[in-house]
Amino acid sequence: MSAGSSASALADVTSSDSALRRYLHGLPGVDTVGLEARAATLGTRSIKTTAKAYAIDLAISMIDLTTLEGSDTPGKVRSLCAKGSNPDPSDRTTPQVAAICVYSDMAATAKQALSAGGGAGIKVASVATAFPSGRAALSVKLADTREAVAAGADEIDMVIDRGAFLSGRYGKVFEEIQAVKEACKRPSGSGGEPAHLKVIFENGELSTYDNIRRASWLAMLAGADFIKTSTGKVAVNATLPNTLLMLEAVRDFRAATGTQIGVKPAGGIRNAKDALRYLVVVNETVGSDWLSPDWFRFGASSLLNDLLMQRQKLSTGRYSGPDYVTVD
Repeated sequence: MSAGSSASALADVTSSDSALRRYLHGLPGVDTVGLEARAATLGTRSIKTTAKAYAIDLAISMIDLTTLEGSDTPGKVRSLCAKGSNPDPSDRTTPQVAAICVYSDMAATAKQALSAGGGAGIKVASVATAFPSGRAALSVKLADTREAVAAGADEIDMVIDRGAFLSGRYGKVFEEIQAVKEACKRPSGSGGEPAHLKVIFENGELSTYDNIRRASWLAMLAGADFIKTSTGKVAVNATLPNTLLMLEAVRDFRAATGTQIGVKPAGGIRNAKDALRYLVVVNETVGSDWLSPDWFRFGASSLLNDLLMQRQKLSTGRYSGPDYVTVD
């Protein structure tokens, strides 16, 4: 079956809540043992020398450098933007990060700081839709999204209503994603492309791999540009197995529809060794088409520091002192 005919068939499954439920529950069950064994095997592969240097730079370029705390201030956001724009002032060949991720009320501050500080190519990502719980009326979620977009956010990271999903109200989740996607459009007359939509599942609360697979397909059918593992605010966030499962989903979705969707693991990825494991999983599961910041991101706050330390070690043969990187 061609991608076009598959896409047409998939459109039929979203015609009603019952059709959507039948489709999602008709997806093949996940082989837990097989999934975790493959993730463990890929996670043991090593990257050496020149390839490692390339992988470290690629990982830096894929980071959504994040601050999502109640104590965030404009000064902290401006400092984060400066770091993302120029991660290593002693080495101008260091790549910039992909995005700065903040709450919606800090989106304008981040946009202005990046424009003024040499980071114009870096995206501003804003969490929205009552992050991290997703517990709010749809009108509130849409207002949150529109505020972020109006402030200049290039990307919106929304959270799904896990309560609705876990109780089988897939149509409600589907419609909310579609509504947020519509709210990602720029205000009338302002021009510009719509903000890209990343849909966060909070895998640690979905509990099963089957649920993660269903959430992946649900979000992609509803129009997500990226699917994202987690908020970083719960005990279980990104893992190699759940990211591998989501990568398999985007691979299969492209085969069925011709549409490529990005993946973003977030939370708990703190060192270069972990990041390189994820890149191996990407390469071995979906191939080089996804080895780009356009299609794969790391949601992280502390990962950048370790990547910079490892990068300097490869360059000089020694680890730098404790003051080599800033404390975020």
